[in-house]
Amino acid sequence: MTIAEFEKNNEIIFKNKALLEQAFIHRSFINENPRSGLFHNERLEFLGDAVLELIVTEFLYAKFPNHNEGDLTAYRSALVNAVTLGEVAEGLGFNDMIRLSKGEAKDVSRARSSILADAYEAVIGAMYLDQGYAQVKEFVTKTLLSKTDEVIRKGLYKDAKSFVQEKSQELLNVTPAYKVISEEGPDHDKRFTVAICFGTEEIAQGEGKSKQEAETAAARNALVKKGWIKE
Repeated sequence: MTIAEFEKNNEIIFKNKALLEQAFIHRSFINENPRSGLFHNERLEFLGDAVLELIVTEFLYAKFPNHNEGDLTAYRSALVNAVTLGEVAEGLGFNDMIRLSKGEAKDVSRARSSILADAYEAVIGAMYLDQGYAQVKEFVTKTLLSKTDEVIRKGLYKDAKSFVQEKSQELLNVTPAYKVISEEGPDHDKRFTVAICFGTEEIAQGEGKSKQEAETAAARNALVKKGWIKE
């Protein structure tokens, strides 16, 4: 998908198309092409993360007037985590648009999770600068907030680590353990892969920017694999 196709699909015409193009440039591409004259998307991601959190918070506050802070925080976390955002970004065709180094491009698994989630936030940052808050809110409402009812219905807002421990102890009389499988990338952009084990059996793996995020992803994947939550 091209920039023009992205604009057409989302009925948005950028005044500064370079901003949108930058949103899809991963740091690894710049490292491999230092003379390209381009910039990676991390500053836009930083901005987009803040804008996204405000939009989601505002939406949940209005949608659930009788829910407490803890519930709203759990719902928000389920919507803005790397897994959900990565799935949304993949559905929007981001896989075809992100510019990565040759090495990163081969790693399809990661390109479908945290890298895609980062690009989604970067696009929001670019859109906010170019189009303003109202346009971003419309985009997020259409692409992400429409998943809210599904997240709640499937129980995806529950703390995955606590829930998988509760279920494994109740049904299997075993306490989950986590182990780091791999740790890659520079300090500012770490990528962790963590496995969750029941005894000596590895149940699932998860990835994230921190050990905690990777453990949570692994717990979520284990819950799905065991059929304790719906996929």
